[in-house]
Amino acid sequence: MPPIQINDTTLRDGEQAAGVAFTVVEKVIFATLMDAIGVQELEVGIPAMGSSEAEAITQITQLGLNTKLTGWNRAVRSDIDASLACGLERVHISVPVSEIQIAVKFQGNCQLIFDRLRDTVSYARDRGLYVSVGGEDSSRADESFLLDTALAAQDWGASRFRFCDTVGILDPLTTHSKVRQLVDKLVIPVEMHTHNDLGMATANAIAGVRAGASSINTTVNGLGERAGNAALEEVVMALKRIYGMNIGINTSKFKAISEFVVDASGCDVPPWKAIVGKNAFAHESGIHGHGVLQNPATYEPFTPEEVGRERQLIIGKHTGKHLITNLLQQHDIKLTQIQTRSLIDAIRGLSVELKRSLTPDELLDLIPNN
Repeated sequence: MPPIQINDTTLRDGEQAAGVAFTVVEKVIFATLMDAIGVQELEVGIPAMGSSEAEAITQITQLGLNTKLTGWNRAVRSDIDASLACGLERVHISVPVSEIQIAVKFQGNCQLIFDRLRDTVSYARDRGLYVSVGGEDSSRADESFLLDTALAAQDWGASRFRFCDTVGILDPLTTHSKVRQLVDKLVIPVEMHTHNDLGMATANAIAGVRAGASSINTTVNGLGERAGNAALEEVVMALKRIYGMNIGINTSKFKAISEFVVDASGCDVPPWKAIVGKNAFAHESGIHGHGVLQNPATYEPFTPEEVGRERQLIIGKHTGKHLITNLLQQHDIKLTQIQTRSLIDAIRGLSVELKRSLTPDELLDLIPNN
């Protein structure tokens, strides 16, 4: 596989999640945090929106970050002018490529798409900008038309082509096949942009990489429109742990950045969320608790410290005697086997009654004469 980079779009596609609106300060802080952990590129927003959006983008371009900064644009010159006004040196130009999208946005006029794309790519290139072109709804496009669009963009000066599974309808095998056809025909790199409508955004992004794509759009926590996008933390850890690819991102800061995005967006992550969910390294069941106490690798694919988290041993309905004994030893409490059995029954009863796990104090209160 080619060297892989992350082009995170939390500030653009992530913010397009229903009900989410970042402040200028939040956008600037987020860009700084992502730069600090080594994310190679950020899609910082839509300059043509103007107002606070343009203000945030302008402030980010003035930070002197190492990460490359890209603005999202339609295939119109005024969008390119807006990106230039914000100080951007890189632009992404999006055009629809599926029949349904072309019918709605260009009244079915495919030639108009080519005319607009040629004009805006040339306009941006003449002004010294790096140009990425995206095929909106690539996953539902006629494959010949998609390839023609990508080849034309390449010929007109685009430096990258984005394959978009805009409504998240692909599976990894189909993704691999479609992306491979582009990679085999193009000289410029292919970028993956995947949505999670069927729960396969991360898997499809990785499938695209296996097919030869070298850039992946992500969002922190998978934040994004409808069911969200490929999550930064999932993509990076999958590349690292499955394929042994360390792409230069400091994963120990994932928890902190996840929490920042939760606060800024008002969108919490479910406890079972991979990598950053509060239960990602929590163990309650007897078999798992016993195994983790002996060797954490029995039920953890990597250490919690690797992604900025801590291991949790939970007292609840499914807790077994080994975990109970371990926790009691921390308080210098020794029980007989009969007492331990009785305590476990009491724990299970209270946990069911409260419909949750127990706190350490609640556990201690169940011990007679404690």
